[in-house]
Amino acid sequence: MTILNVSMTEDAGYVPEYAHEGDAGLDLRAVEGYLIPAGKSAMVRTGLRVEIPEGYVGLEFPRSGLGSRGITMRNAVGVIDSGFRGEVLCPLWNTTDKPFEVAPGDRVCQLVIMPYERCEVVERAELSDSERGADGYGSTGVR
Repeated sequence: MTILNVSMTEDAGYVPEYAHEGDAGLDLRAVEGYLIPAGKSAMVRTGLRVEIPEGYVGLEFPRSGLGSRGITMRNAVGVIDSGFRGEVLCPLWNTTDKPFEVAPGDRVCQLVIMPYERCEVVERAELSDSERGADGYGSTGVR
């Protein structure tokens, strides 16, 4: 099992945890209240600082329960590198036409820790062929 060292700010009042056995994401909570106007976003403080092990990355995802109500993350997925030691923020975006209130202690996003592999980047004049080729967005159709 991988160890994730965490440090919480004085106003956090929680340590991140998995809600259920088998969950991939640790729930992160707001440490302050926010009123996010319709169509606007806010950088929500989580009170969490992490020491992600070398060879791993922290991926910050929106919560599906909020997303179903029109509240998502402004950057879709946050990347937290192993060398970062600052507070993890959650850029919540209110896509609705009504203000959205975040209370202290509300679960605002989830953090997944994953191993990654660094690549050696090699520039080539040509790339190998594939079945898909250069077909892009919508190339497989809707159905």
